[in-house]
Amino acid sequence: MKIIRLSDSMINQIAAGEVVERPASVVKELLENAIDAGATRIELVTAEGGKNLIRITDNGSGMSADELKLSVERHCTSKLSLDLLDIKTLGFRGEALPSIGSVARLTITSRSREEGENGNAWQIRVDNGVLDGPKPAPLNSGTVIEVADLFARVPARLKFLKSERAETSAITDVFKRMALAFPNIHFNAAGPDRTTLDYPAASLSGRIGQVLGTAFVKNAVEIDSERERITLTGFAGLPTFNRGNALNQFFFVNGRPVKDKQLLGAIRGAYMDFLPRDRHPVLVLFIDLPPHEVDVNVHPAKADVRFRDAALVRGLLVGSIKRAMLEAGHRSSSEGGAGMAAAIRPGSPSSTTHQSTGFSPSQSNYYQNWNAPLSSDASSNAGFSESQSAFESATSPSGSVAEPIEQENKFPLGAARAQLHKNYIVSQTETGLIIVDQHAAHERIVYEALKKGLENQLPSQMLLIPEIVDLPEDDVNRLAAASEQFSRLGLHLEKFGPGAIAVRETPAMLGEVDTSQLILDLADELAEWGTSEKLEARLAYVAATMACHGSVRSGRILKPEEMNALLREMEITPNSGQCNHGRPTWVELDLKDIERLFGR
Repeated sequence: MKIIRLSDSMINQIAAGEVVERPASVVKELLENAIDAGATRIELVTAEGGKNLIRITDNGSGMSADELKLSVERHCTSKLSLDLLDIKTLGFRGEALPSIGSVARLTITSRSREEGENGNAWQIRVDNGVLDGPKPAPLNSGTVIEVADLFARVPARLKFLKSERAETSAITDVFKRMALAFPNIHFNAAGPDRTTLDYPAASLSGRIGQVLGTAFVKNAVEIDSERERITLTGFAGLPTFNRGNALNQFFFVNGRPVKDKQLLGAIRGAYMDFLPRDRHPVLVLFIDLPPHEVDVNVHPAKADVRFRDAALVRGLLVGSIKRAMLEAGHRSSSEGGAGMAAAIRPGSPSSTTHQSTGFSPSQSNYYQNWNAPLSSDASSNAGFSESQSAFESATSPSGSVAEPIEQENKFPLGAARAQLHKNYIVSQTETGLIIVDQHAAHERIVYEALKKGLENQLPSQMLLIPEIVDLPEDDVNRLAAASEQFSRLGLHLEKFGPGAIAVRETPAMLGEVDTSQLILDLADELAEWGTSEKLEARLAYVAATMACHGSVRSGRILKPEEMNALLREMEITPNSGQCNHGRPTWVELDLKDIERLFGR
């Protein structure tokens, strides 16, 4: 076949296939341009899911007539220096507007701020690649961009779009991500196909409240960490404040909204101890680092990024979130208390549920420590057995009502007053009452004790005959490089020639294990994520199972001193606000809510 030169129109349509995937892609590109232009107010209007109309109005710096003409030519940009790695703006390719203009009717009206009050506004039209203008037009300031009949002349692309509702939802998601990234800008979205969204300029926490709701802010911990010129800020939701999908996880790298599998994997590792795999945390996290340390030029949509030191970023994410959850102490989601108030009195006004602020574990000197081995460096098995001894069989068959202890009301989790249905401890605090799930609470306490053992060298069991697992050479090299880490977890392996791994010992905690499948799983994980969470996850799962079966059971009557001892230990145990499965261990009802129930 003969080589031919493609026409400019065909080139633009090919580029549009990469940049303009759907109406939400158009909205993303135009919002980025408005933000780069220094706008402090941006308005979005859509119709028919963006297929019929997308209009974005901003009060940014605007463009002159000559700049308008250049703006719809490919590879023309005002944002890129000579260094492709020194990118400080959201847009830089110079492809968005010409790509949009090649598959829709594009109208741009703009007035340059540099021309002053006596300057004119200008307008250009691009009808599926054909330019008309610039011509004088009425406009006070900024830029108005209208995109009409998207893909109308490209029916092959149009038929692959989803329903109007789905496309509107995708646009809303892009709009919210941009609003979260730039809280100092006033964002407004309206149109016949949507509910109006209005986000006035606010602080970061204020903007998060506008977009995700104030419940998230109340049930999140603030993240503020730095490591080797990489900073991590934002809010991470408590494990008990979780959702059934990952749609409410927002990541921003140098102000750019991204969806990156490396970051998703890091979050999965950070919450591994707290949530089952079918539940997902809610979070808004900002990663800021020097431009040369991240490559945003890996895909036309600019949603994926590549970090120069991915392991450093991952370590910062996992470590910061785990530390924040540790410092949160026994905090639990306030949703439980609100739900309890609603259940007691359906249709009642929204209640103001008291949210425990948590406290530092260093305060534990103030509390009675009913189970010292759990707070010491004892081995996991010792902590496990000692934890059991704290709950010797209750001798009083009716011993479910505690004597009043006014001093204990001052403790964060209060003083035990009763045991309901042989499982729920009712505690009185200075501000209301708390209901504790005794099995879930003790399960977390025992699990944290077992985890202390996992921090040290774990015992292993030697195989009578070493297991030889054949693998590609790259997998063998990755496993061998991580052998020291595996050894700490009780898995001893070594290279057995260029294409095999010899396994000599496996973790004793796992008991009988399919060694070959374990090695294959670890090799796949190292290849995909560069980490070996799977073995740690298996060990953590075993520890969680032991904790579940070894905890004080539901249906067991506890003495008053045992109930109070459990409350005191919860107050000094990390992550005691939720059990190992992500469910809350306690809920609180504020005294004001109780009084409201009785009309006081």
